[in-house]
Amino acid sequence: MNLPAEIANACAPLFEALPLSEAMPHLLHSHPTHVAEVEAALLNPALADRPELASALWLYVSDLERSHTISQGILDRTGSFWHGIMHRREGDFSNSHYWMHRAAGHPLMQATVEMDPENFVDEVAEARGVDVPELVEKQRQEWVALFEYCAAH
Repeated sequence: MNLPAEIANACAPLFEALPLSEAMPHLLHSHPTHVAEVEAALLNPALADRPELASALWLYVSDLERSHTISQGILDRTGSFWHGIMHRREGDFSNSHYWMHRAAGHPLMQATVEMDPENFVDEVAEARGVDVPELVEKQRQEWVALFEYCAAH
């Protein structure tokens, strides 16, 4: 990942314990893992007052409830984007569409043609709970792109 050094250092123990290739292995209804590593990372001053990064880290370890609590308090397009991802992962596709619509115009979506989160909601819904490897990988790449964006801004 392309992260500022202080954020990379704060997240390093988590990313070592749970590499990206193993994170978010399910499209729907995941169970939280590596909670202690996220809690420790969030104590680092580099992540203080960065709710968008906290919401992301909870998604990374599949703690949808904690991610939701944080993302619903982020009142901008970035918060809506994380919020939409969380609802997609819990299988609430109509609510995910609502939040993705609110995220429309996010600079990350405008910067890349491949970033079409509303279409991705539909792709996950059509998978009907099957962890299609291509979609799981797309989920990880979406997370990386938004996390890197948040870390840089």
